[in-house]
Amino acid sequence: MTSKKRTSPARDVEAVADKLNSAALHLLRRLRIEDEAAGVSPSRLSALSVVVREGPVTVGDLALIEGVRAPTMTRLVDGLERDGLVRRTKHPDDARAVLIRATSHGSRALAAGRSRRVATLMGLLSPMGSDDLRTLARAADLLESAVEAGPIRP
Repeated sequence: MTSKKRTSPARDVEAVADKLNSAALHLLRRLRIEDEAAGVSPSRLSALSVVVREGPVTVGDLALIEGVRAPTMTRLVDGLERDGLVRRTKHPDDARAVLIRATSHGSRALAAGRSRRVATLMGLLSPMGSDDLRTLARAADLLESAVEAGPIRP
């Protein structure tokens, strides 16, 4: 006779969080290989993704979103600009500030990186059955909802 061990809701949450943390780390390591093919560091790709998604943004706002200090973000933006992925333009309301805008090259590079990561994920998921794929789709929806509802911490 087997008895199911009872656990507390907090322990259940902790166990799932621990498992998700481990799976996310392994998945990100696998996908980082695809990002390296772009020849852009993960921190630059992250900043570029914000610029592409959010539109023109100041260095200070970009630093806040990415959770780094302004001097660090300035160095990242310098590199992105040297690579032709972003450009600085005058801020229309503040003569002292500049806006960071993605170039068409930057938008294409980001899209190409996403395509490589999605292709890698497709390769990992393709052996799975339709029930497992539906479960993962539901889990992805739940994770997105949890992340969107959670507090933003720089």
